[in-house]
Amino acid sequence: MRTTDSYIESHIINRSPQLMEMEEFARINHIPIMELVSIESFLQLLRLQNPDSILEIGSAIGYSAIRMATALPNTKITTIEKDENRAELARTYIEKNELSNRIQLLAGDALEIDLYSLSSTIYQAIFIDAAKGQYQRFFDKFSPLVPSGGVIYCDNMLMRGFTEIELSDVPRRKRTMVRNLQAFTKWLMNHEDYITTFLPIGDGITISIKR
Repeated sequence: MRTTDSYIESHIINRSPQLMEMEEFARINHIPIMELVSIESFLQLLRLQNPDSILEIGSAIGYSAIRMATALPNTKITTIEKDENRAELARTYIEKNELSNRIQLLAGDALEIDLYSLSSTIYQAIFIDAAKGQYQRFFDKFSPLVPSGGVIYCDNMLMRGFTEIELSDVPRRKRTMVRNLQAFTKWLMNHEDYITTFLPIGDGITISIKR
C-alpha cells in the first residue's frame, strides 16, 4: 500500500530533464532539496501570491530557486548560499537553465550578508530553508524587507519529526537545533506582526503573512 506522498507523487508530471538531473544528483550526493510534494505545494502557493520578487535563504544547489523562477516567469529571485561548493554548483545549474538574468546568487553567510548587496530593498516573499537552528535570526534580519501583505515561508519545520517528540528522545547531536526550532515555532505562531499557519506538507512549512 502506497503512502499519501507516494500516491501524490505518482500524479505529478515529469519535470524538465535538467531539473530531474538535479533531483538525481541531490539524491545520490545526499544534498537536501525540497521534497517533491512539498515544492509542488509551495510553488502553487507562490502562484496564488504571484510575488514580483523573492528572497531565498539557503540555495543548496539552486533547485528551489530554479523551480520558483520557472513557475513564476515574471519574478526575480535573490538566493543566498553559505557553502561555497554548493553555491558554485547552484551557479552552474542556474546558467544551464538560462536563468542568470532573473536569479541573483550570493555566496556567503546570510547572517553576515550586507543588505545593500541584495538586488532589491523589498521582497514580497521570503523563503527560509537554511540552518534550522538559526531560523529566528534569519527571520529577524530579513523580515523588515517584507511589506504589509508579504509572506515569509519557512520549510523543514517538522525536522523529520524530531520537533514532535520528547527532546530526550532526540539524538544528542540534534537537540540544540530541535530546541531552537521548537522555540522559533512558538515565537512565530505568536508574533503580533504576522498571521501564521503551519501546514503539515512534506517536512512541514509555515506561512506567515505580514499584517
